[in-house]
Amino acid sequence: MRRPPMRKPRPRPYPRRSAFPAVSVIVPTRNEARNLEIVLPAIAAVRPAVHEIIVVDGNSTDDSIGAARRALPWVRVITQTRKGKGNAMACGFAAATGDVIVMFDADGSADPGEIPAFVSALVAGADFAKGSRFTEGGGSDDITLLRKTGNAGLNGVANALFGTSYTDLCYGYNAFWADLLPLLELPDVNASAPAEGMLWGDGFEIETVLNCRVAAAALKITEVPSVERQRIFGETNLRTFADGTRVLRTLLAEHRRADRRKKDRAQR
Repeated sequence: MRRPPMRKPRPRPYPRRSAFPAVSVIVPTRNEARNLEIVLPAIAAVRPAVHEIIVVDGNSTDDSIGAARRALPWVRVITQTRKGKGNAMACGFAAATGDVIVMFDADGSADPGEIPAFVSALVAGADFAKGSRFTEGGGSDDITLLRKTGNAGLNGVANALFGTSYTDLCYGYNAFWADLLPLLELPDVNASAPAEGMLWGDGFEIETVLNCRVAAAALKITEVPSVERQRIFGETNLRTFADGTRVLRTLLAEHRRADRRKKDRAQR
């Protein structure tokens, strides 16, 4: 299927951005103690050095907080306010003090050595640097044929709905300028959790939500080649069919949201 052209970015009212931004790396974690012992020192070894590493713990029972502090004494550790990866990410975003925010999984599948490439894409003019395993220079040691096929189908839906040219919708290694946070309109980290279920954006749909919202805002998106490695310790929480269905629902819901916003602006 032929991809539609990327939507033309709208003019940005943001302040002038630094050519040498301070980088905040957000690492959501739940029972990843053994992986953090390896991942955190590797992030700290990246050059140019990152400004801060924020581990957001989701009520781990394996002493992930203690492991993080032993592995890297200067790491910032906070506890998420509700449950879900999306809430963990939002808590990390809210706590970040850097100019650039990097989303980084704790399982060891992401390569810290790629962080400078993401930052370079932003400094070169992108608002959002989207990691891709399926663009030239990317790859994966972990993805199955079924997941790869499903990802291709979801890419097609996203590109048709939002006018994007994504090659890897379902990859969570991304970076963006911190001044975009108000535009993303993620759930307030201090809001109470509902009696049942989760707030929209608090769950694993967070990455798709971000991809949809930066596209709907016509921000400049640059894909960065990335090689996904196998998780170091433990087992993945991914569920191919359930997670694929959730991503599809998210795409449709975010498209409806974008349409409502567009109509509201037209009526003002």
